[in-house]
Amino acid sequence: MFCSAQKTFYFCLNLELVQINILMKRITFILCLTLLFISCKNNTSEKTTENQAKTEQPITKERIISLNGTTTEILVDLGQKQNIVGVDVTSTFPTDISQTAIQLEHVSKINIEALLALQPTIVYIAKKDLNDNLKQQLESTGIKLFVIDQEFSIEGTKKLIIDIANSLKLSNTSEVLDKIDLETKAITTLATKPKVLFIYARGASTLLVAGENTPMEKMIELAGGENAIKGFSDFKPLTPEALLNSNPDYILMFDTGLQSMGGIDGVLKIEGINKTNAGKNKKVIAMDGLLLTGFTPRVGEAITTLNKLLAE
Repeated sequence: MFCSAQKTFYFCLNLELVQINILMKRITFILCLTLLFISCKNNTSEKTTENQAKTEQPITKERIISLNGTTTEILVDLGQKQNIVGVDVTSTFPTDISQTAIQLEHVSKINIEALLALQPTIVYIAKKDLNDNLKQQLESTGIKLFVIDQEFSIEGTKKLIIDIANSLKLSNTSEVLDKIDLETKAITTLATKPKVLFIYARGASTLLVAGENTPMEKMIELAGGENAIKGFSDFKPLTPEALLNSNPDYILMFDTGLQSMGGIDGVLKIEGINKTNAGKNKKVIAMDGLLLTGFTPRVGEAITTLNKLLAE
């Protein structure tokens, strides 16, 4: 009887030990899960904090100086307006660029100290405006220099937009390029090509006419007209003989030039004008200088505007 009781006792004891062992394993398992959860949570928190820190770090941006009106307009259209710290006097569009960027002098009179004070990381300049002295000064500072060799055509404008975008590792050119294509579709073919004479005026004392291979000639041709002046390139002083020989149907000017002449009435007082078809019919067209000859992203707008005026 004693043995039976003893066996029962050991059996119960073993049973309790087994249950205790099972309980301990469960507790250990729960503790492991808890520790694992805490560890994962801490890791996630650390990664989140790290990602937030990365996000909050300032993104390095270029500090851009544009010494060319066409380039400035392209940079703005590519979304870089906030990164432009300085522009030259030819940068007249958009009109509020002067509120966000420091106005420097014309590139021919640029002050290198004033330029460097803006701490630029990249400077854009037209090839025709870059002299050896300025080039050496800029290159000696380690500032990136992007030289523009612009072709005055629709395709030349598109190429320049792509080149400038590539210089900043940008890829958002499609909207700007598509806009040009859309606007140039509105150009109509004129029944006859009117002869157009471009006159650059700074008051009655400074009158120059645009010859062949000038931006003015390219724009006139794209708009459906022909340059009234032949036989020389670049610009020459206007003479009564040149007016009579060219006999233009239209006089084309910058709006600032027309203003300097006192309006259309002042232009009609130029010697020889009254004997031309343009003078007799008072056909004087004035357009914004950068729009007309800059071959900017608004080149389509410029061509269609002139095309409509010539069609009248």
